[in-house]
Amino acid sequence: MRTNESEEMYLETILLLRGRKASVRSVDIVEELGYAKSSVSRAVNLLIDKGYIAMDAGGDLALTESGQKKAAGIYERHRVIAKLLLMLGADEALAESNACRMEHVISDEMFALIKAHIEKNS
Repeated sequence: MRTNESEEMYLETILLLRGRKASVRSVDIVEELGYAKSSVSRAVNLLIDKGYIAMDAGGDLALTESGQKKAAGIYERHRVIAKLLLMLGADEALAESNACRMEHVISDEMFALIKAHIEKNS
């Protein structure tokens, strides 16, 4: 069962921020996504409750093993879909913005077909 689009966006954001920063806090997510602090706080607490992220006493956020797996899968979808859109002739900005939306709604079966196509034709 897939997480909802909002949860996926938060997990992917934390994954990407952890790649750029040694420490990720809720305020970093606020700045990255441009969301209200209260919205991010609610989402972070929900992701903690679901076991996808952990927060230490200093407020540093880390993906749990299941959160890392989920976030990596989401980011893989993003990269593969963006690559397909680039292959179709989209410029990078258009491919990235559309991949961000498409990665959350595409079925597992359709993603597998796209991934196989990309691997065959790259």
